[in-house]
Amino acid sequence: MKAILWLLGTLLALPVLAGPRVELVTNMGRLEVELDEVAAPRTVANFLRYVDDGSYNNSLFHRLIPGFVVQGGGYGTDFSPLPTYEPVANESANGLSNLSGTIAMARTQAPDSATRQFYINLKDNTALDAGSQPGYTVFGRVIRGEEVLGKMAAVPTGMNLQLRARDVPQQPIILLEVRRLADDAGEPPSEP
Repeated sequence: MKAILWLLGTLLALPVLAGPRVELVTNMGRLEVELDEVAAPRTVANFLRYVDDGSYNNSLFHRLIPGFVVQGGGYGTDFSPLPTYEPVANESANGLSNLSGTIAMARTQAPDSATRQFYINLKDNTALDAGSQPGYTVFGRVIRGEEVLGKMAAVPTGMNLQLRARDVPQQPIILLEVRRLADDAGEPPSEP
């Protein structure tokens, strides 16, 4: 019931995107994300470049803050940084908000510094939206697999000396494969 209410709330709060869909196959289950190439065309193109080159495969969700975000795509399973393309211009003033279940680009303090790392909001984080300063670019939303986000949020976190970071999942959350899905919305995700 909780999952149904979450999904209903997400669907009512966001416009219908009907953009490209991507499946994130993790060791905790599958997520399906619909991308909004109308509101964030450069960001979607950037994200799909990493999807299409296969470099998200076997990468980590390396940062998890329950009640905030789960972030990944930037490190291999050995915590080595993955290669990046040029940063993408910030599109955070696109009318999309950092609401629960949305996917957005991680970046440094510099607004136009996003490359490959992304995060999924585990709650409404409107403080990350554009205001008087640029925010963090939302470019899609989870449309299937919200129960997987719940599993991820339950993983204990701690300090990782290799990354010199806190909030690192103590049980690896691995992106086994990230791939585009067919345009047919009625087609179920394929098996890995």
